[in-house]
Amino acid sequence: MTKIFVVSKKRIKALKIGAAALLLASAALLFWEQDEIRTVMSPDAPERTVNLVTGEFKSTGPDGKTIEAYRWDPGTIYVKKGERIRLSIYGVNGASHPFIIDGMNIKGEVKKGQETVVSFRADKPGIYRIICLTHPDIAHNGPMIGYLVVDE
Repeated sequence: MTKIFVVSKKRIKALKIGAAALLLASAALLFWEQDEIRTVMSPDAPERTVNLVTGEFKSTGPDGKTIEAYRWDPGTIYVKKGERIRLSIYGVNGASHPFIIDGMNIKGEVKKGQETVVSFRADKPGIYRIICLTHPDIAHNGPMIGYLVVDE
């Protein structure tokens, strides 16, 4: 059995108006979001807080010895060039993690149970290593290295 749908001219006109309204609303939202991005990237924009924690992997090797490795979590952070960043790092595992952000002249120390905060403006695009000086390589239960990616 074939069904036939009859649509009146009035209904077609209402559908066209609805589609046009939806299109206008989408365009307005797109432009509003672009303005919001420009506001965030302006020199007067507030800092954006990025949270990290110190973490630890622990296991037993085939010889019965304990294997440990420390890390930053998350391991990679993405920011935009010109963005003001408030890096909040909370010490969960390990007693002390003195660190540097290679190439940015930033240093600090994260202690277990404490928050360490460093603030900066991401001025130059690139990939910057967050290096724990206590755990820089496998011989020292690392490498405990994170990455700060500054995009244009």
